[in-house]
Amino acid sequence: MTHPAALVWFKRDLRIRDHAPLIEALQFERALGLVVIEPEWLASPECDPRHVGFLLDCIARLQRDLAERGLRLVVRCGSMLNVLQALRAKFAFTHLFSHEETGSGWSYSRDLAVADWCRAHAIDWKESPQTGVVRRLASRSGWAARWAQRMNSRPPNARPQTNRSAIDLPAGAVPTLRDLGFSALTLTLPAAGERAAWSTLESFLDDRGHGYRRAMSSPLTAVDGCSRLSAHLAFGTISMRSVHQSTETRIATTADRSLAYDLRGFASRLRWHCHFMQKLEDEPAIEWRNVARSVDGLRPGDGVHPQAIDRELFEAWCEGRTGFPMVDACMRQLRATGWLNFRMRAMLVSFAAYHLWLHWREPGLFLARQFLDFEPGIHWSQMQMQSGTTGINTLRIYSPAKQARDQDPNGQYIRAWIPEFGTKAYPSPVIDERTAIATAKEKLYALRKSRAAHTEAQAIQHKHGSRKSGLPPTPSRKRRRTAAPDKQGSLF
Repeated sequence: MTHPAALVWFKRDLRIRDHAPLIEALQFERALGLVVIEPEWLASPECDPRHVGFLLDCIARLQRDLAERGLRLVVRCGSMLNVLQALRAKFAFTHLFSHEETGSGWSYSRDLAVADWCRAHAIDWKESPQTGVVRRLASRSGWAARWAQRMNSRPPNARPQTNRSAIDLPAGAVPTLRDLGFSALTLTLPAAGERAAWSTLESFLDDRGHGYRRAMSSPLTAVDGCSRLSAHLAFGTISMRSVHQSTETRIATTADRSLAYDLRGFASRLRWHCHFMQKLEDEPAIEWRNVARSVDGLRPGDGVHPQAIDRELFEAWCEGRTGFPMVDACMRQLRATGWLNFRMRAMLVSFAAYHLWLHWREPGLFLARQFLDFEPGIHWSQMQMQSGTTGINTLRIYSPAKQARDQDPNGQYIRAWIPEFGTKAYPSPVIDERTAIATAKEKLYALRKSRAAHTEAQAIQHKHGSRKSGLPPTPSRKRRRTAAPDKQGSLF
């Protein structure tokens, strides 16, 4: 007779606090934790060594934290089914616990295969939600209320068993980047792990949050003025519910009215985080194809003829040598640090989509590799929104010159990231801005006026548009809310 045994599979939830699968596994006398570094992820076009390095740091810290609580964290490299099969031969687990994941296409296919494997081997696999994303959502109406209910609920808590049976199975050392075939990183990663996540949150709520609404727009002030939690949320070293509840508690208890005002602005963005992830959950294909099919073929490189993308313009954009100083400075900061504030991210995408007339897929993959906080649901939803391919959102064409005047009036930021600026070494603009923007507007506005595009937009709004209080949006509210979010990738 097989005695019950639990395996808790850590994916993008590398923490102990507010972790329902871990709590459930700890109720078993025999339990193990598992992290798998999958070759499918390492080979995916959105993965970068910076992501791998941060993950390895998170795993090392989680392994130590779990050991203090009497749970061994097994680390393995390999395809998920092969790892599960090999592990089961030495540890006959009967239950598998994990969090739900709204991820890239490869992880979606992986989860389907794991579900089949569990059924074939009579393994009880239970997935728990960890964000506001709702599986198998029938309608967006009422979504905001469901988000609030989930985020305001009490986190799971239980006393771990201390008499857990010893398991003769090596945990396995956390590999290095070199072990996985990567060279040493050229950028310095932020502190990883759960303790670093909580320290980052507390410093923001206690002090750095002052002036958040103003500081978040400029790359000069956003480095400290933003919460800097986005990578921790992407890797799950802190839960969305923990951030939400800590923020609301701070708002309710502080006597500093200006801080409370700024933190309310931050709190609203936590809802947008899950709102955008819900889009990918409801329609996984937005990772690859336009939300509005009426724009198919509008730009070269939309998947029909991917070789048609202008490689020269694309590479100039990737390398930060477009001849538009604010664009180039932002790209260089992003490549060097793995982070950029939301408005400048939006400007980068807008410039690629409208000025350079590039389809969003290849720029999106490049940016995914640069963003340490890459979150697929937010990323692909925002790539499409900022490129004008959702069919429902207001077209935002950012002027790099205006952004420089507004966010870097003294040129401090540009000079810091483009030391050759003002010399012959700095390139001339790769396109004529006035002509490029006029052409983009003419094509896009003409398309949106068509009856087919209008009909399609109504269906898209019904499926993906934001709601509040579960009520269908009125026409005026619909226009206001679809234009509201001005966020790309990292919302914080």
